[in-house]
Amino acid sequence: MSGIELIGVPIDSVGRSGGTELAPAALRELGLADALGAVYAGELEVRVRGEERDPETGIVASDDVLATTSILRSSVLRALKNGGRPFLVGGCCAELPGALAGARDALGRIGLAHLDGHLDLYDGTTSPTGEAADMPVAVALGRGPERWVQAAGGASLAVEDTAIVGYRDKEEPLEHGMLQAEELGPGLTHLSVDELRAEGPGAAGERVASSLAARGAFWLHLDVDVLDQDVFAATDYLMPNGLSWEELGGVLGPLASAPAMAGASLACYNPEKDPGRRCGRALVEALEAGFSKPG
Repeated sequence: MSGIELIGVPIDSVGRSGGTELAPAALRELGLADALGAVYAGELEVRVRGEERDPETGIVASDDVLATTSILRSSVLRALKNGGRPFLVGGCCAELPGALAGARDALGRIGLAHLDGHLDLYDGTTSPTGEAADMPVAVALGRGPERWVQAAGGASLAVEDTAIVGYRDKEEPLEHGMLQAEELGPGLTHLSVDELRAEGPGAAGERVASSLAARGAFWLHLDVDVLDQDVFAATDYLMPNGLSWEELGGVLGPLASAPAMAGASLACYNPEKDPGRRCGRALVEALEAGFSKPG
């Protein structure tokens, strides 16, 4: 797949230096641009700093999160208008609302294939941490903290244009009162990891890609914590019963190779937890395989 423009997004919504904000540089050193046949456009001047929750939004380091969203919105809009396919190398999932806002601004309507171990439907009240990475899908649907939704120019997604795939975080969100997928209505596509396996990752990936493409262009987001904790340890929120590399490849391939895939984002790789870069190298190989399948 050609025309990919890699854009580094060095943010970590815990509000401290290090962690996932080191991922863009680490993955560049591991050859991600060459693996994808992409142009490297550099890192954006964004950071998330501060460990206090804003009393209005409920977000840790709220001002930096909102500023990052605005910068990402402009950057993705510019890349798409110039004919490229932006690939955001995060960083954490807080990059997603800005990405989708820019894609909406450029394309008018955008879908989302969200490969993640979590639903990401918290808001500033229900999130137990206040980290922006808890909330990106809720914000994109217009259901997150009001100021963040406003920074993104309103909702970017319709429920029927959204597919959340591979999640396995049911108990804790129920305890904290997070918005559940079922509450968003029957138009939402949501496949837990067990449902994904029952259908077959390849078949599910093809079905989701076909469904989203029938409505228009879509964005592909990959949070590495969709992988099992024993498969990929270099992330901050480890959980059992995640995907294997083979399963990820099965679902990723049809989505990454679809002509309707307008852009993509990668999140939650923490190089500080990968001193030998074993996880990072495996991730680059998986992305190379997924994005090289014929569309």
